[in-house]
Amino acid sequence: MIDIETMGTKSFSSIISIGAVEFDIESGKTGRVFYCNVDLQSCIDAGLVMDADTVIWWMKQSELARSKLIDGGALKLKEALSRFSEFIKSDNKVWGNSARFDLGLLENAYSRLGMDVPWKFWNERDVRTLVSFHPDVKKNLAFEGIQHDALDDCKHQIKYCSEIWNRLNKS
Repeated sequence: MIDIETMGTKSFSSIISIGAVEFDIESGKTGRVFYCNVDLQSCIDAGLVMDADTVIWWMKQSELARSKLIDGGALKLKEALSRFSEFIKSDNKVWGNSARFDLGLLENAYSRLGMDVPWKFWNERDVRTLVSFHPDVKKNLAFEGIQHDALDDCKHQIKYCSEIWNRLNKS
């Protein structure tokens, strides 16, 4: 499961954190985790953008969510993507909130830096499509952790995706 936090909602938006958690869709069990904050200036230097509406949205989020983004050392975009590439195995199925957002923005960032995307396009999986089969599961699942923290968002998404998967595959 992959989740990113950004300073925009359009293609080529600046990425400010990347979270990923290995998991088994059937059991919901998790494995290795990846998390890093990304230096915003390095995103802008790479040609990624930010928009005022998203900056204002971030200002309205919880103190915990905002502080998580500035606590600890943020990595330059190239270093963050290099480390993320080391985490991802090319044969992994990668789940994100649509190929146009989490996965698409990461792909755009890799492209801006002339780097290879660490997964195969045919291994992309869409959380939003899965949720559309049983939206009640996501709606009724209490969030644990800090909302809009990429790692906590991944863990939450894994819980409801696993539940939906199992509902769909009952025989």
